[in-house]
Amino acid sequence: MSTTARDLVPPESREPSGAPAKRVRSGKVRRLSTRDKAVLSLMVGIPTLIQLVFVWLPTVMSIGLSFTRWNGLSLTDIRPAGADNYQYISQDYPPFWPAIQHNLLWLAFLALVATPLGLLLAVLLDQQIRGSRIYQSIFFTPVMLSLALIGIIWQLFYQRDNGLLNFLLGTSGTPQAVDWFGDSSVNIWAAMIAATWRHAGYVMLLYLAGLKGVDPSLKEAAAIDGASAAQTFFRVVFPAMRPINIVIVVITIIESLRAFDVVYVINRGTNGLELLSALVIQNLVGEGQVIGVGSALAVVLLVISLVPIVFYLSRTFGRENRA
Repeated sequence: MSTTARDLVPPESREPSGAPAKRVRSGKVRRLSTRDKAVLSLMVGIPTLIQLVFVWLPTVMSIGLSFTRWNGLSLTDIRPAGADNYQYISQDYPPFWPAIQHNLLWLAFLALVATPLGLLLAVLLDQQIRGSRIYQSIFFTPVMLSLALIGIIWQLFYQRDNGLLNFLLGTSGTPQAVDWFGDSSVNIWAAMIAATWRHAGYVMLLYLAGLKGVDPSLKEAAAIDGASAAQTFFRVVFPAMRPINIVIVVITIIESLRAFDVVYVINRGTNGLELLSALVIQNLVGEGQVIGVGSALAVVLLVISLVPIVFYLSRTFGRENRA
């Protein structure tokens, strides 16, 4: 007795004789239902609305107010001023240029000190050393603290009479004690070290995630080719973390330009700690508020923030598209 292909199929899987064969529809995209369209509209519309209300609308209003004179009391008091506010801050506003220099110094310090320090910590903690999780928690703890609280903590460290640093130097309570936050020649460096304490932990976490995502076969291939540990890292591992590097560059630029909390806690951004963000707050908030000048400073800060980020991202992603 001959065996057919139908006999080899289990009985529970057999289709009734005479039943029409099921045809798989291909090449057709299922249309969205009304419910799908409503959900999609909410998912896209709500974040877009929030972005417009809390980001773009204030930005446009700040740009408009930067060309006006206004005391912030009544809308009827708004008067056009042209470019007078920009001329004033660039020529007749003493803290402006020191603030520009301090912001650039802050950027250089984070880029050349804090970021490499975070990378070094990530590489060391990626070596599967004993207690690695504990060390990660210790170095990441400052990231969970606000910059205002960090400023308060470092005030205790930098105090002239009872500070820990002067105590370790043996100058506490003597005329030789340094007023780290009060001396305008050193307070900017003291504030940047306090900011580095937080920024390095954030960079460490990002680079740890990047190192975990690198294909181990790349390291093995480099070792087989005779590359040293340093050569493997700088020529294989570090280039492979290019997306993380882009994120960290952008974060470093943003952190340096929006620095505010630490210096405001110390001395409200005066006496050697002038920063653009502090100048914006000084002119927009308080009894002596000058909305037009504060808005002009905010626009300058916005432009300075966008120029390096847009340039770097366009070069990076443009190179990837050409490749």
